[in-house]
Amino acid sequence: MSNRNPKEIALAIAGLAADKKAEDIKVLEVGKVSFVADYFVICTGNSKVQVHVIADHLLEKMKEQNTPVLHKEGYGEGRWVLLDFGAVVVHIFQPEEREFYALERLWAKAPVVSLPTAVGGQGGFQ
Repeated sequence: MSNRNPKEIALAIAGLAADKKAEDIKVLEVGKVSFVADYFVICTGNSKVQVHVIADHLLEKMKEQNTPVLHKEGYGEGRWVLLDFGAVVVHIFQPEEREFYALERLWAKAPVVSLPTAVGGQGGFQ
C-alpha cells in the first residue's frame, strides 16, 4: 500500500484523470460527513472510450504505486465507472449519468478540496 495519506492520493488521482482529459474534476472530502470513504474523486469522460481510457490509466498508475484497486464496477458499460482504492473512491461518469446521479448534490455537505491550478501535466505520483 502507498504510504501517502488519502488526500495526497485523491489529489494524485485527480491529476492522473486530468492527464487523460477528464473534465469537471472534483475532489470531495466525504470522510467529514460519512464513513463510506475519506475522499471521492468525481470526473467526466465524454464517451465510453474516454471513460475507459481514464479508468485504465488510473488502474495502471495506482497499481505501479502499490495502491491497487479493491473493487471496480461499471467498466463494461462505461457510463459510470467506480474504482475503490480504499480511502479514495473514484467516480468516472459520462455527462448524462453525472447530471442524473448528481453526486455533488447528494454529498453537498462534504467539503470540496481545492485542486492545483494545473491539475494534469505531470499529475499523479512523482
